[in-house]
Amino acid sequence: MGGRLCVLCRGARYLCGRAYCPIVARMYVEVQIAALSNSNHLFGSSPPSVFVGRIGYPYVYAGPLAPPATGDTSVYDYPERWQLMKLEDLLSLRLSLVLGRRTLYVHGVSDRFVESLQHIVLGLKPVDIEMRFSKAPRGYIMSDYEPPIGPRAPIEYVRIVESPATHRAVERLYSDSDARASEAVVELYRAGVEVSHIQKILSVGALGRKRYRKLVPTRWAITAVDDTISRHLIEDRIRWYGELEEVHVFMRYIHRNLFTAILVPGRWSFEWMEAWFPRSTWNPTGETIVIEGDCEVIRPRDEYASIGGCYYASRLATAEYLDRVGRQAIAVVLREIYPGFDIPIGVWFVREQLREMYRQKPLKVSTVEDALGIVARHSSVGITKWVEKSRLLQLLLKTKKLDAFAKRGGHTELNTQT
Repeated sequence: MGGRLCVLCRGARYLCGRAYCPIVARMYVEVQIAALSNSNHLFGSSPPSVFVGRIGYPYVYAGPLAPPATGDTSVYDYPERWQLMKLEDLLSLRLSLVLGRRTLYVHGVSDRFVESLQHIVLGLKPVDIEMRFSKAPRGYIMSDYEPPIGPRAPIEYVRIVESPATHRAVERLYSDSDARASEAVVELYRAGVEVSHIQKILSVGALGRKRYRKLVPTRWAITAVDDTISRHLIEDRIRWYGELEEVHVFMRYIHRNLFTAILVPGRWSFEWMEAWFPRSTWNPTGETIVIEGDCEVIRPRDEYASIGGCYYASRLATAEYLDRVGRQAIAVVLREIYPGFDIPIGVWFVREQLREMYRQKPLKVSTVEDALGIVARHSSVGITKWVEKSRLLQLLLKTKKLDAFAKRGGHTELNTQT
């Protein structure tokens, strides 16, 4: 029946239940890698893009990324434009990016090769580069943190063909040897530089006090920027706002994922939870749904979230929405990952899908129970399981019954001792 389904579907209807067509995806991988693995030389336009690994830290692999194409290649490394893209199309773009890598000491930011990486990512637009490898590129990289990357090879030589134009704020903070990296990240964000671009600039050691600048592994830079910006929004802005007047419910279904957010009037608190179904990326052979999550009450957490980078990506998207509407709230954000979503593509997916979800008009209800009733009609996990696993939902339901929401100075305090 499997072969017949493929004939009927032809990569358009996803009759197999996957979030993407495995035949088309495999074809993309094979074609891209075959086309890129027969030469030791590449000339193309970097989106701009670089990759810094983490294995062997403080000595890590790092280098530029570029496809064998010139012109406007920005979409190849622009997560803010991927919300509606088919996964097959995303794989086609990402797996055509060739990584020329070299082992570098993370503190060696004065190295000429590192300076080349900095000049590549400081630009606003794609930059033409030439790379020569010691052997033909091979393989590909899949990760739950970074977007997929195509063939890689040791790089012998890189040449930047043109000097890219830079954002004024990027130029200034790159030259500022006194500004702390966290301050620079926030200032770039406030100047309108995209989050994905800030992550690259931080990764190549182009921000911070001169003596402390260093290469930051790409996955660490992604989380650091999400954390820094969302912390700024929460501590410097959101906690000074008044509360939401009603409970807001958001929902978004895409690529075999269901995202849900319940925003309740109250002082800022946040919880992110994921439910991985059997035959999904991180539960491929399991027989039951695995639910994990983390939360923070009133203040941003200091300890790294056990659930990983998606916690900070989801917190950033949620904080951006509350800042946009000028309110604070208790936010419970849920993700259900269904069978068929079985390919790691990076934490950008959470951040950008939630950003898109928060652009929609929310459903507004009066109580948490009403909100849970809405979620129950769409959730495959079931609201009982979510409540059992959620610290904040349990607190919200208990405090309502115990009248433990005490008005203090115009704010609704969440009784964390319940």
